[in-house]
Amino acid sequence: MKKKAIILFFLLLTGPLLLLKSNAQRPEEQEPPLTRILFIFDASQSMFARWQSDMRINIARNLLTELLDSLHGIENTQLALRVYGHQKRFPPQDCDDTRLEIPFADNNAPRIKQRLRTITPRGTTPIAMSLERAQHDFPPCDNCRNIIVLITDGIEECGGDPCAVSRELQKKGIILKPFVIGIGRDFRADFECVGQYFDATSEAEFRQSLNIVISQALDNTTAQVNLLDINGFPSETNVPVTLYDNHSGRIMNNFIHTLNFRGLPDTLYYMDPLVVYDMVVHTMPPVRVDNIKINPGKHNIIHADGPQGSLTLLAGGTTQIKYKAIVRKAGQGETLTTQIFGETEKYLVGEYDLEILSLPRIHVKSVAISQSHTTKVEVPQPGIAVIRLPAQGHAKILHEESNELKEIHVMGENVTSETLYLQPGNYRVVFRSRVSTQTIFSIDRPFRIQSGISTMVNLNQ
Repeated sequence: MKKKAIILFFLLLTGPLLLLKSNAQRPEEQEPPLTRILFIFDASQSMFARWQSDMRINIARNLLTELLDSLHGIENTQLALRVYGHQKRFPPQDCDDTRLEIPFADNNAPRIKQRLRTITPRGTTPIAMSLERAQHDFPPCDNCRNIIVLITDGIEECGGDPCAVSRELQKKGIILKPFVIGIGRDFRADFECVGQYFDATSEAEFRQSLNIVISQALDNTTAQVNLLDINGFPSETNVPVTLYDNHSGRIMNNFIHTLNFRGLPDTLYYMDPLVVYDMVVHTMPPVRVDNIKINPGKHNIIHADGPQGSLTLLAGGTTQIKYKAIVRKAGQGETLTTQIFGETEKYLVGEYDLEILSLPRIHVKSVAISQSHTTKVEVPQPGIAVIRLPAQGHAKILHEESNELKEIHVMGENVTSETLYLQPGNYRVVFRSRVSTQTIFSIDRPFRIQSGISTMVNLNQ
């Protein structure tokens, strides 16, 4: 009985802790974004023209209504309707004839259908103005995909530049690349710069284009990033990866690359097929892949060459000396990073130049990093120089090599002693008191440093 009581007490004590630990280890689920689709509908005078079985306005209205029925009630989706060319008759031309008829809201497909039934074509075709005004149709949102579907039977008639407006909206990150459905004839040359163009020269093609557009807008798409080693296998991992929107430069995703329990690159969910991505793999140096296009409704594989090896820096076989080394690509002046002695860092396969911040500095050229191999660079263990001056003044430490002296350290004017870690070799300290006004009172004292040995340099003697 006593044993059971002890077990029960233990469970009561540790149960909540185990639950907390379990919850802490459970990754947060990625919240899917809200997809907002704005239909920009052409109601200019030309939509009264006959097209196959009926007038263009009736066919476009009926097919869009069918599509709205299929979208009604879909989660994480909101719809809105902007119309142009329906308020003022032509002539005269009114290039301000564009209006948001139904703003974004949940489950508002019936309202959009009702408004479509009452629209009568009247005026001109201000496409650039409609796109520009559309940026204000999307309320502020931190986790939204803003999509425009432009349905038109003509090109810009008000002197605007729909291509420039679309590029600017994408660059600002306000909208994704728009969809454009051209009714009646092929407008590809005019609209490919605006967005992804669909040619609807028949009713069947119009229906198919609408379905494809919505499929691409709503389909979940996955991807994996293969970081390839020197042999082309996706074995590299555990490095940060950032995905950017190619148009706006906005950060879309930032994560640590991971191999799953099968040893394969883990899957990224909620990849947006409407976004053209740029990717930076934060190896040393970074690897960049631009203009990545995602195929909707499929599992996409993104490749990046990232073969890596390791570099370990040591001072005389010890990790106690915390020198730093500037690392550069071989033959290049740009600094990649600074590595601390005693630590091991990964680099892309290749050759690197090292500038070791010892006294004096040591330059090591063309250090080779090879796949999955650790390269060790070792410099001599320093010795210790204890410098003692007879008074405050002007003192410098010079390194002597091949009968040439080079300054490596300046002592403070207000100090009379200093301890320095110096590489093995021959040195001189040259000193003059601040109160001395003649060169003859200069002191030049040579000394030698050996690895791991302290040397007293006393200018008082």
